[in-house]
Amino acid sequence: MTDPKKTRKSWFYRWFLNNKATVSLINIFLALAVIWLFANVSWVFQPVGSFIQMIFPPVVAAGILYYLIEPVVKFSESHFKMPRILTITLVFIAIIALLAWGIVSLIPIIQTQTQQMIDNWPKYWKNLQTAGDQLLTVPQLSGVRDQINSQFNQISSSLVKQVNNNIADWFNNITSAVGVIGNVFVTIATAPFVLFFMLKDGPVFKDHILTFVPVKFRQSTGDLLTAINQSLSNYIRGQLTVAFWVGVMFAIGYSIIGQNYALTLGVLAGFLNLIPYLGSFLAIVPALIIAAFTNSLMVIKVLVVFAIEQTIESRFVSPLIVGSKMDMHPVTTLLILLAAGKMFGLLGVLLGIPAYAVLKILFMRFFEWFKVVSGLYEGDESVPLAADQKLETADSKKEN
Repeated sequence: MTDPKKTRKSWFYRWFLNNKATVSLINIFLALAVIWLFANVSWVFQPVGSFIQMIFPPVVAAGILYYLIEPVVKFSESHFKMPRILTITLVFIAIIALLAWGIVSLIPIIQTQTQQMIDNWPKYWKNLQTAGDQLLTVPQLSGVRDQINSQFNQISSSLVKQVNNNIADWFNNITSAVGVIGNVFVTIATAPFVLFFMLKDGPVFKDHILTFVPVKFRQSTGDLLTAINQSLSNYIRGQLTVAFWVGVMFAIGYSIIGQNYALTLGVLAGFLNLIPYLGSFLAIVPALIIAAFTNSLMVIKVLVVFAIEQTIESRFVSPLIVGSKMDMHPVTTLLILLAAGKMFGLLGVLLGIPAYAVLKILFMRFFEWFKVVSGLYEGDESVPLAADQKLETADSKKEN
């Protein structure tokens, strides 16, 4: 019979059974094997993917509105002692009234200005070509005139080809377009119901989830859900509030200086401001193009409006809205926007930052747990105790 002591001292035990690096590599290998297995049987999960794809838009829309409306409901419930159902009903009535006012008052103006912009675009494009031709006549550019003409012709032909391909794809994928329109109507029809029950059951939703979590992990899971909820609420409320005021400031500023399509450009600036760091600079591009075809003075006026808006936004609006601060490095934000936009398009640009915030919280909580459990960071004073260990330590102190 084999002596257990000799087995413990064998090379197999030292290098495989009692080696954390080896065990970690084996776990990584098993995780990759599981990923490979799921990738090869992905067809099994297609029904699940279709289900998620159907419910994702209304849930996301309802979630965004929930974070905007929940503070109002909570304020009315705590300060005015109004029943929660009554407050939710009054908020829904106010939203319907605002939508009706927007449809009657703002939509026709935006529609008219957008149509005028589309009708005048050929004239803008012709003026741009004329300005380019005049620029190429400058003697200093004679050496690079042919290269500039060649690049301009390539860009023009590429744009025409891309538009033609997109038009062909639109006609070939008419069923997909119908499906998209159907999803939009489904989202509009179902999101209000999802929102209503989110607002109604929001205070008890977290406790209901924790009933399915083992008692030992309820404290840490509750802290995790609270951190995720706080991060999402800060970002959504902050970004939407800032975007609203940015749109208002641009619309007012453009109207004062007499810029064409002021309301449309203001609404566009508000939407583009949902893209962190880049939104405001993207919003000024169409305004500058339109101003350039008006007169040179209008370009200066647009730049002045942009400077005033940026000053007010950075000095007053953003500091007052704590939720707009995500505690993220600008380089990290730009990389996330580029990667998410490449993989998921416009949806990735809009949802990439909050998704990263949630994943960051999950990763940091897992890393804190790993540092405590693995024992690889012993002696590091920055290693935090897990929530359950804190409770156990407190209980032991009470007993002593």
